[in-house]
Amino acid sequence: MHKIRLFSLTLFLSTLSIITFAQQFSTIKGTVTTSNGKAASYISVGLKGSGNGNTTDDNGRYTIHRIKPGTYTIKASAVGINSAEKSVTVVEGETKIVDFVLQENDQKLEEVTIAGKNNRYKIGLPSASLRLNEPLLEAPQNIQTVSDQVIKDQQIISMSDGLIRNVSGATRIEHWGDMYTNITMRGSQIQAMRNGFNVVSSFWGPLTEDMSFVDHIEFVKGPAGFMLGNGDPSGMYNVVTKKPTGFNKGEVSFTLGSYDLYRTAVDFDRKLTSDGKLLFRLNGAVQNKGSFRPYEQNDRYSIAPVLSYQITDHTKITAEYTFQNAKMTEVGSYYIFSPDGYATYPRELTMTQPGLPATRINDQSLFLNLQHNFDENWKLTAQAAYFKYDQVGYSSWPSAVNANSTVIRNVGIWDAESSMKLAQLFINGQVKTGGINHRILAGFDGGKKNYMADWGQSHDLDLASSPFDLNNPNYDFPQNGYPNFDRITSLEQRAINAGGLMDSKYLSAYAQDELGFFDNRVRLTLAGRYTYVSQSAWGGAPDKAKKVTPRVGLSFSVDKSTAIYAVYDEAFTPQSGLIRNGGKVEPITGTNNEIGIKKDWFDGKWNTTLSAYRILKQNELTADPTNTPGTNFSVVLGEKRSQGIEFDLRGKITDGLTLIANYAYTDSKVTEVTPGVTGINVGDVIPGFAKHVSNAWLTYTLQNGALKGSGISAGFTYLADRATDTWSIGLQKLPNYFKLDGGLFYERPKFKITGNAFNILNKYLFSGSYYQYLSAYYYQAEAPRNYRVSVAYKF
Repeated sequence: MHKIRLFSLTLFLSTLSIITFAQQFSTIKGTVTTSNGKAASYISVGLKGSGNGNTTDDNGRYTIHRIKPGTYTIKASAVGINSAEKSVTVVEGETKIVDFVLQENDQKLEEVTIAGKNNRYKIGLPSASLRLNEPLLEAPQNIQTVSDQVIKDQQIISMSDGLIRNVSGATRIEHWGDMYTNITMRGSQIQAMRNGFNVVSSFWGPLTEDMSFVDHIEFVKGPAGFMLGNGDPSGMYNVVTKKPTGFNKGEVSFTLGSYDLYRTAVDFDRKLTSDGKLLFRLNGAVQNKGSFRPYEQNDRYSIAPVLSYQITDHTKITAEYTFQNAKMTEVGSYYIFSPDGYATYPRELTMTQPGLPATRINDQSLFLNLQHNFDENWKLTAQAAYFKYDQVGYSSWPSAVNANSTVIRNVGIWDAESSMKLAQLFINGQVKTGGINHRILAGFDGGKKNYMADWGQSHDLDLASSPFDLNNPNYDFPQNGYPNFDRITSLEQRAINAGGLMDSKYLSAYAQDELGFFDNRVRLTLAGRYTYVSQSAWGGAPDKAKKVTPRVGLSFSVDKSTAIYAVYDEAFTPQSGLIRNGGKVEPITGTNNEIGIKKDWFDGKWNTTLSAYRILKQNELTADPTNTPGTNFSVVLGEKRSQGIEFDLRGKITDGLTLIANYAYTDSKVTEVTPGVTGINVGDVIPGFAKHVSNAWLTYTLQNGALKGSGISAGFTYLADRATDTWSIGLQKLPNYFKLDGGLFYERPKFKITGNAFNILNKYLFSGSYYQYLSAYYYQAEAPRNYRVSVAYKF
């Protein structure tokens, strides 16, 4: 019956559209450069008399959508420069290319760029890796983008460094410091993507990306089945890396900060041939970083060269290599365990032991991307990726926590290796049948992932007769000496012995048609995906599953700047684990129902998105509440429901004033419990999220006078009604969280100085939970008031 109704609706809209012979909108796009070939950023390009326009990006490119057929005067302008105008005629459904060459000198245009950056908090188009062929305003989904300018202004240096304040509802209630990002949104941990590939190789996800090679990050909310081979219905984030732009430019920056932070980053972008067919970009960073806790370090370096070659006018190939090296204190060093509750000790306290070897990680990836444009309406993309991850290191966790505030510290081995081979092939196109416009997407995804780890060896640093005293810590030579683990035996054999083998193979095919009616003001999305997965965990037998998941979306443009949407998605997430009674592990299934409204304000200078959703998930595995140390059993939860409201605002409010603000209400509870499962009850709150999350970041830049280009910024994060990370009983409620940050900056055409203070109010901020088998609370504190100063120079 549902399919009949859907078919009838499609037929009705198609017939009505054909009868009305509705005109199709057109598009104008192009590039604005200076007379010497440099990109002209932040130039306003618009159609005179229509109010329709846009602003050029960092590469001088612009796109103007939803133009009715006719003849127009298109104008490129900015404050302080001479404008340029051209006459252009567009016909129905056409994409017209209109380029501008401005005669202003570079100095003048660089001043325009400084002023224009005030509007770089808002991005209106998705990356190509999201496979969408439409403006974000028209997509029937909530997608929020954190731009490169936001990353620079907030001095974000890695994925886990405060970035999520820019997206509604995103939290890291519990995590492993700067090793893995582990973002929770809409009641579940979301998938990590890079350039459109799912890069989660195990339960812990990829090494956090250094921001030196990151262009921007897209947060996609809801299942987004057409973007993922298999993913959580709560959503995902997609890290888009920097690519060559075709313009000769570069930047070097230096950052100093509290707790021995020293960092240098470079961005080198060049044309290697005079015709611009062969392009090169190199990004790299070197970082030494300490901690407010003694004996901790997070030293890193990264290098990311990219080559692109325009084979023909229609075909381009891009090759990208990324290498990250991390030298870190062992995982878990930042946790404190207490029998008495949270935040019972000074936040500078550490349970690590000086003299333990550092954990070392090498993370490498190689991307190959081929794009072929058959014409202006059809494009084929083929890409492949190879990931290799090697880790030699340790984790620390206590063997015992005593009521007298003493502990037995334990160090476990954590050597790991993973590899991923991933491939994608998809086609985007537009075609018109009668009065209906079709945006078509179809493709294949496939991949093979392997992960193996040895965590089967451990060593107590302390003796029962001389435990570590949390009130009077002693960091001399440990009473039980340092560990001497077996690394002669091969990692594969050690992983087999420890049950540390995980693998996944998947193949999927998908198709989507977005049907546009009434001048493309009404858009109906019909999509489906077939997925097959075979995967295993903890050395167990592989679990295999396959399923077809549908997607239906409806988006309506009230006017050129306002759209409302509704979407229904189904999710299919195969999972692996060990159930205590040996039961079969079923895939996660889920549904997402969502409605929302998006609006661009004041000619697109700023944007708001308001959405409401309800997600149901069945069969999800969660940690067995009765687990003891060394056991990894799971239980099948049954069903959980997450529902909520999200609001996002970003962009330029007035000249010089930009704002990012968001709020999310999340309610996530157990609605059904599988018979036989104990320790979890209907109505229990799902671990790992905050019911109320609100953030803001406000920046003001002086537009005139001697201090033109200088400004001030401030922002806050507020979390209320925080849920902890485990199901354990006897929990103390986590207190509300409030963090205030702010800074000053000064920018000239060739350089910028940025200084920020974090945790200005010097609050004792932490997250944590309770381990029942230890009868202890555990928490990790955040840094007290601290500072960063950066100097960036462009060449």
